[in-house]
Amino acid sequence: MVAQTIDGREFAAGIRGDVAAHVARLRDDHGIVPGLAVVLVGEDPASQVYVRSKGRQTVEVGMNSYEHGLDATTSEAELLALIDRLNADPAVHGILVQLPLPDHLNEDLVINAIAPEKDVDGFHISNVGRLATGQKAMVPCTPLGCLMMLRRHHGSLSGLDAVVIGRSNIVGKPMAQLLLGDSCTVTVAHSRTRDLPEVVRRADIVVAAVGRAQMVPGDWIKPGATVIDVGINRIDAPERGEGKTRLVGDVDHDSAAAVAGAITPVPGGVGPMTIACLLANTLTACCRANDLPEPEGLTA
Repeated sequence: MVAQTIDGREFAAGIRGDVAAHVARLRDDHGIVPGLAVVLVGEDPASQVYVRSKGRQTVEVGMNSYEHGLDATTSEAELLALIDRLNADPAVHGILVQLPLPDHLNEDLVINAIAPEKDVDGFHISNVGRLATGQKAMVPCTPLGCLMMLRRHHGSLSGLDAVVIGRSNIVGKPMAQLLLGDSCTVTVAHSRTRDLPEVVRRADIVVAAVGRAQMVPGDWIKPGATVIDVGINRIDAPERGEGKTRLVGDVDHDSAAAVAGAITPVPGGVGPMTIACLLANTLTACCRANDLPEPEGLTA
């Protein structure tokens, strides 16, 4: 048996198409254009690539993109003042501060300065609490993308046994909350979990989000299980030539694909879903701000 590949690029393109269609209706019927503000402090090369990609895709779906590039020496007071202005700007429906921030800036303080209803990353403490208690929240983009792929593959997730490997605030914890919300039986596993292989082997759904290259081998996977690999790790690839590298996930893809029922590839799985869900969250925030129906199929 070879697992079905869950194609994140194709799925993300479909989401962007749905977002673009809804944005066009908002503009034509109500004269409203959703706006996303992205703030980048410093010149981290990876962050610059992400921000450019986010800006391009925002414009492609018909939204307004507001990019704010700040010097690496920007003070906390200056950054918080910018966030205050964006919070008060009715043309801005979503605010994203690109992480990581320079060391002299307090990430928690900055994130919690964003108005919760504009927090399209879903990291504000109010959104974390709302998600945990089953209330309407802005949901972190990567877990939301994982949930969408699981719903598409399985239909109902009710009663399925899910294991989330990793307990980060960005992926692991919100992923577990979303799976609970869809009536899965959820185990959050991590580096201290006893007999981790046995815990993973009982799962119908495995979400690997631990940040260790190819940590999960195929013999940990229950036959027919669905594997969502959130990891993006760069490893040496001497077979490609001296000094060459390649991207791999937290799951050993080839051995897992021989056992699983379905699996996301790396790259091309969860990654493309993250920006697509950022756009979906911005659209959702715009609809909520204007008391309009939320887009179907694009929220948790």
